[in-house]
Amino acid sequence: MTNYQNILRYAWRAYDHTRAIRSIEDISAKVSTNHVFKLVMEDGNVLIAKVTYFGSFEGFAEDHTIINVLANNLPVRYANFLSRGLMKGNQLFFHRHIDEDQDAWIIFYRPIQIQENPPKRLTEDQVSQLGREMAYFHRDCTLVTNTLPRSDRDMTTDVTALVASARTDYPDHYELIEEHCRRFLENTFRINVYGFQKIPVFVDWNIGNFSVDRNGRLASRWDYDWFRISTRVVDFYFLSRVVSEIGDRSAFTYEVDRLLEDRFMLFLKSYHDVFPLTRPEVLFIKEAYRFFLLNYALRLGRYFFLPSFADQLSRDVLTTHLPTLDEKFTVDKILDTLRL
Repeated sequence: MTNYQNILRYAWRAYDHTRAIRSIEDISAKVSTNHVFKLVMEDGNVLIAKVTYFGSFEGFAEDHTIINVLANNLPVRYANFLSRGLMKGNQLFFHRHIDEDQDAWIIFYRPIQIQENPPKRLTEDQVSQLGREMAYFHRDCTLVTNTLPRSDRDMTTDVTALVASARTDYPDHYELIEEHCRRFLENTFRINVYGFQKIPVFVDWNIGNFSVDRNGRLASRWDYDWFRISTRVVDFYFLSRVVSEIGDRSAFTYEVDRLLEDRFMLFLKSYHDVFPLTRPEVLFIKEAYRFFLLNYALRLGRYFFLPSFADQLSRDVLTTHLPTLDEKFTVDKILDTLRL
């Protein structure tokens, strides 16, 4: 079993050998392969450390560099919305630990201030307010997009990578996966998704991952986790889960039903009033959901989730969610709601 405490102590000595760590507490989510730790220093200060071993060190450094620049460049309303990584000199500090067991990468963060966690089930007024808040946040992200470092992630390359690996990873379901990959590529080309404005999107807005102030405005997002540069529509599936009738759950599956709820229509209407969506963007909501199932649940799920969760989610995707997607979900209701 990997001794993360030793790895973190080595990493911290590389960062600043003059300050000692008093204690290390594992505060990781219990379904994820990411490891997050709370460090209490001998001087009484508290820091956060994140340890990752999936992907590549270069990708890890790219992701967190972009997040750090975004945290510094967002307009003042969101000045404390994202945690900032620790710098050494004029560089964001990363540590790479390689031994006979694994290749792991570490970054240290200042802890983010958590104000009030949203309730597990939002009221309709809170749904509307979150719609407005997300619109303001996405709109402000558009202001700083051109100041961020370049990202190498692209939906086409992700889907193409799944087609290449699916014959080995999912031999019994290869034809189903290949068909949905083809539909995604054809539909996004027709909608011209690659002409959409790209902004930082966070993909995962679980209820426990952000806080609001006493007035219900977005205050912080604090899980130090996944994001990418993409169209703002990519955030909507997870936001539909946040505002859903059933609320937050510890046992879950990635069904499409949340996108069909009246509460999600209420969220989108409030969002649209602040930062209007275009008809092509609404058409892409279905494809963004398809992309999530293909890329995050099938291609990458086994790296993000512990094995029992990854296996359950992939079974759900292959036996239920993908086979019924095109029959069950159209965006007509959304277009009617937004009068597009």
